[in-house]
Amino acid sequence: MTSWIFYNFCPVLRVKTVPQMGWAGIKDGQLLVLAEVEFDVFITVDRNLSFQQNLPQFDIAVIVLQALSNRLADLKLLASKILAVLGEAAKGQATIVSA
Repeated sequence: MTSWIFYNFCPVLRVKTVPQMGWAGIKDGQLLVLAEVEFDVFITVDRNLSFQQNLPQFDIAVIVLQALSNRLADLKLLASKILAVLGEAAKGQATIVSA
Protein backbone atom coordinates (compact mmCIF):
# COMPACT_ATOMS: atom_id res chain seq x y z
CA MET A 1 0.00 0.00 0.00
CA THR A 2 2.69 2.48 0.92
CA SER A 3 4.34 1.95 -2.47
CA TRP A 4 1.21 3.12 -4.26
CA ILE A 5 1.13 6.35 -2.24
CA PHE A 6 4.69 7.25 -3.12
CA TYR A 7 4.58 6.21 -6.77
CA ASN A 8 1.84 8.77 -7.25
CA PHE A 9 3.27 11.59 -5.14
CA CYS A 10 6.99 11.22 -5.69
CA PRO A 11 7.92 8.72 -8.41
CA VAL A 12 11.67 9.44 -8.09
CA LEU A 13 11.83 7.61 -4.75
CA ARG A 14 12.82 3.95 -4.69
CA VAL A 15 9.87 2.40 -2.89
CA LYS A 16 9.33 -1.31 -2.32
CA THR A 17 6.97 -3.32 -0.17
CA VAL A 18 8.11 -6.18 2.05
CA PRO A 19 6.61 -8.77 -0.36
CA GLN A 20 8.22 -7.07 -3.37
CA MET A 21 11.60 -7.51 -1.68
CA GLY A 22 10.86 -11.21 -1.03
CA TRP A 23 10.78 -10.61 2.71
CA ALA A 24 7.20 -11.68 3.47
CA GLY A 25 7.03 -13.71 6.68
CA ILE A 26 10.25 -12.26 8.10
CA LYS A 27 9.94 -10.83 11.61
CA ASP A 28 10.52 -7.14 12.43
CA GLY A 29 14.07 -7.36 13.78
CA GLN A 30 15.35 -9.29 10.79
CA LEU A 31 13.34 -7.01 8.45
CA LEU A 32 15.21 -4.01 9.83
CA VAL A 33 18.55 -5.80 9.38
CA LEU A 34 17.71 -6.48 5.73
CA ALA A 35 16.19 -3.05 5.11
CA GLU A 36 19.13 -1.09 6.53
CA VAL A 37 21.35 -2.54 3.80
CA GLU A 38 18.97 -1.56 0.99
CA PHE A 39 17.15 1.57 2.17
CA ASP A 40 17.48 4.79 4.15
CA VAL A 41 13.96 4.71 5.61
CA PHE A 42 11.61 1.91 6.70
CA ILE A 43 7.93 2.93 6.70
CA THR A 44 5.47 0.84 8.68
CA VAL A 45 1.99 0.89 10.18
CA ASP A 46 3.19 -1.30 13.07
CA ARG A 47 2.74 1.02 16.07
CA ASN A 48 4.55 -1.44 18.34
CA LEU A 49 7.75 -1.70 16.31
CA SER A 50 9.58 1.01 18.25
CA PHE A 51 8.68 -0.69 21.54
CA GLN A 52 9.57 -4.20 20.40
CA GLN A 53 12.89 -3.39 18.69
CA ASN A 54 16.00 -1.57 19.90
CA LEU A 55 15.96 0.96 17.05
CA PRO A 56 19.29 2.67 17.89
CA GLN A 57 21.08 -0.54 16.89
CA PHE A 58 19.81 -0.20 13.31
CA ASP A 59 21.30 2.07 10.67
CA ILE A 60 17.92 3.03 9.23
CA ALA A 61 15.26 5.63 9.99
CA VAL A 62 11.80 4.30 10.82
CA ILE A 63 8.59 6.15 10.05
CA VAL A 64 5.49 4.84 11.80
CA LEU A 65 2.19 5.74 10.18
CA GLN A 66 -0.76 6.35 12.48
CA ALA A 67 -3.87 6.78 10.36
CA LEU A 68 -7.50 6.21 11.26
CA SER A 69 -7.07 2.72 9.80
CA ASN A 70 -4.60 0.84 7.58
CA ARG A 71 -6.91 1.22 4.59
CA LEU A 72 -5.43 2.92 1.54
CA ALA A 73 -7.93 5.80 1.72
CA ASP A 74 -6.76 6.67 5.25
CA LEU A 75 -3.05 6.17 4.52
CA LYS A 76 -3.22 8.41 1.44
CA LEU A 77 -4.10 11.31 3.73
CA LEU A 78 -0.62 11.03 5.28
CA ALA A 79 1.34 11.24 2.02
CA SER A 80 2.29 14.92 2.19
CA LYS A 81 3.30 14.59 5.86
CA ILE A 82 5.45 11.55 5.07
CA LEU A 83 7.24 13.39 2.28
CA ALA A 84 7.80 16.34 4.62
CA VAL A 85 9.60 14.23 7.25
CA LEU A 86 11.59 11.94 4.94
CA GLY A 87 14.63 14.20 4.96
CA GLU A 88 14.45 14.76 8.71
CA ALA A 89 13.87 11.20 9.91
CA ALA A 90 16.87 10.14 11.99
CA LYS A 91 18.49 6.73 11.70
CA GLY A 92 17.98 4.59 14.77
CA GLN A 93 14.79 6.40 15.74
CA ALA A 94 11.08 6.22 15.02
CA THR A 95 9.31 9.24 13.57
CA ILE A 96 5.54 9.19 14.04
CA VAL A 97 3.36 10.52 11.22
CA SER A 98 -0.27 10.84 12.20
CA ALA A 99 -3.46 12.24 10.74
